[in-house]
Amino acid sequence: MLEEMRNYPKLQPGETRLVGKQVQDGIENQYVVIQTPFGYRRVAEIYRPEGEGSYAAILYVHWYEPEARDSNRTQFIEEAKEMARTGAVCLLVETLWSDMDFFYKRTQADDPKNSIEETVNLRRFMDLLLDQPNIDPGRFAYVGHDFGGIYGVLAGSLDRRPTHYVIMASTPRFSHWYLYYPKLEGEIREAFIQQMSEIDPITHVPNLSPAPVFFQFGDDDFHVSKERAEEFFAAAKEPKEMKWYQSGHGLNEDAARERKEWLKEKLRLA
Repeated sequence: MLEEMRNYPKLQPGETRLVGKQVQDGIENQYVVIQTPFGYRRVAEIYRPEGEGSYAAILYVHWYEPEARDSNRTQFIEEAKEMARTGAVCLLVETLWSDMDFFYKRTQADDPKNSIEETVNLRRFMDLLLDQPNIDPGRFAYVGHDFGGIYGVLAGSLDRRPTHYVIMASTPRFSHWYLYYPKLEGEIREAFIQQMSEIDPITHVPNLSPAPVFFQFGDDDFHVSKERAEEFFAAAKEPKEMKWYQSGHGLNEDAARERKEWLKEKLRLA
C-alpha cells in the first residue's frame, strides 16, 4: 500500500476545472472540480485574500459525523474566511467520508483500497494548494478532524510538504474505527488489524517531525479514549503540543479559538 501512496500521479493542469468564482468582503472564493486518478471527480473550494501578496497555505480536511450538518467541506468555511483575511490561502475538500452513508456502504475488504485512494487524493490536493499564486511553501499547515486527521498524518508522513499540523479528535489506528462495522471476529479480525498496521497513523506520526504538531482532544469523546489520545501524542516527536477540551468528538469553540491562534502565530499571519 505504501508504495502506491508514495509514488502517486501528481495533479496536472488539465485535471482541474474552475466552475465558479466570487469575491465578497475582500475574500475570493473559487469552486474547483478535480479529476482523480481513480475515475471519479472531487470538488474543492479555495478561499484567498483578494489582491497580491505572499500568502501562507492551509489545507482543511473535515470530520465524519453522519448526523452533523457540517460532516463535509463546509465544516471549516467560516474559519477559512477568517484565516484568509489574515493572509492565508485555504483549501476545503470533498472526501470519501463526505458521503454521510459511506461507513455503512464499505466493508473491511474496501478499506485498504480506499485508504490508498484517499491518501493519493490528499497529496494531489496539496499539489493544487501549493500551485496557487503567491504561496509561501514554507508556511503550509494541514488541519484535519477525525478521519481528516488520521489520513492527514499518513499523507503528510509520505509527502513532507506541510510545515505545521493540527490533528483534531483522531485515533492512532485505523482498526479502532473500521472495526465498528461490519463486525469481525477471531482470525479474520486479527488479520485485518495486521494488514492496516502498515499504514496506521501511530506508525507514521513520528515522520512528521520537524513539523510542529498540535493535537486537540475532547475529554468526553466516545470515539477517542484518553488512553488512545495519549498513546498517539507519545508517538509523535517534538515539537508537539496537546490540549484537552470539555467536549465530545466535535470539540468546541475553545478548541476553534486556540487552533486559530496557534495557526496565526506559527504561520506568521496578521
